[in-house]
Formats: sequence, C-alpha cells, structure tokens
Amino acid sequence: MSDKRLGKKGTASFPSSFIMTQDTTITAIETLVHQILAHIEAEDVFLVSIKIKPTNNIKVFLDADSGLSIDKCVKINRAMYKVVEEKGWYPDGNFSLEVSSPGIDEPLKLLRQYKKNIGRKVEVTLNDEKKTEGKLLEVTEEGITIETTTGKNKKAIIEQKQFAFSDIKQTKIIIAF
Repeated sequence: MSDKRLGKKGTASFPSSFIMTQDTTITAIETLVHQILAHIEAEDVFLVSIKIKPTNNIKVFLDADSGLSIDKCVKINRAMYKVVEEKGWYPDGNFSLEVSSPGIDEPLKLLRQYKKNIGRKVEVTLNDEKKTEGKLLEVTEEGITIETTTGKNKKAIIEQKQFAFSDIKQTKIIIAF
C-alpha cells in the first residue's frame, strides 16, 4: 500500500471537520441560549461559557445579576433540550445537556461578573503568579480596584490597589464562613 494516500507515516490526524462542527455547534448553542433567555424574559441572566466534551456532553454556564436559581436553570435546560432534539443536532440522540452557574470556585470571566461581585472579597492572581486578596471596590473597562488590609486592629493598614485586566491571570471570589 502506498504512503501517498495516507500522507506521511504517523501523521494521520483527527478530521478537521470535527473541529469545525464543534465550533459551529457552540455558535448554534450560543444563539439558542440568547433566544431562550429573551423568550423566557430572563433579562438579568447571561451566558458565561459553553463547553462540549467529545462525549457530546454540552455544558452551558450561566450567571445572573440577581443570582441564578435552580428553577431558572431547569427551565432553560428543558427549553434548550427540546430545541436541540427537534433540530436534530445529534441525530442518534446521543448527547447530554447541563445548564448551571460556573460554580464559586471558577474564576470570573466577564466584566458583568466582576460588576455583580463588587463588595465581595476576591483573590487576584497576576500574570507573574503574585496573589492579592481584598474587597472588590470598583470595576471599569480597563481593570479593577480592590481594598487590601494588612495588619490587625489599630495597626491595620488599608490600601486601594488597581489592577489592569491585561495584568490579571484570574480572579476568584473568596467565600467567608
């Protein structure tokens, strides 16, 4: 058998159409999410991200300015599931769909997430891996301002630090118990 048909030995790759199909599916799901959110009048709910695993497990991560309830997630999931089935995006029905919030341990990704968390304690990790904890005070298009406290009681020093988004690797909410 000739190597001309197969290309160089060991270089056979996964079909590029799969990547294109997955990108197309993500775009279609993104459009569907926006249509459903408009239809069910969930103005404060917004899309954070979409992930599709090779097992056709579709994960849609949403957030809301006023908090995302389980009831809203269930309503959106049911509406999406129905449309995905009707459109035949997975003709054999071999897919699963999860609609949820990203989870408290996930970093903030969108400006809208930062804004909704003003007043909460955050941990900012910079591109150089330095970490700073403090209260999120302000969010602009360019970056954030946090209030840090070093020392305790009368010796406490309170400072405001600004960070450009271009310098931030990730920001996570710190849950205080």
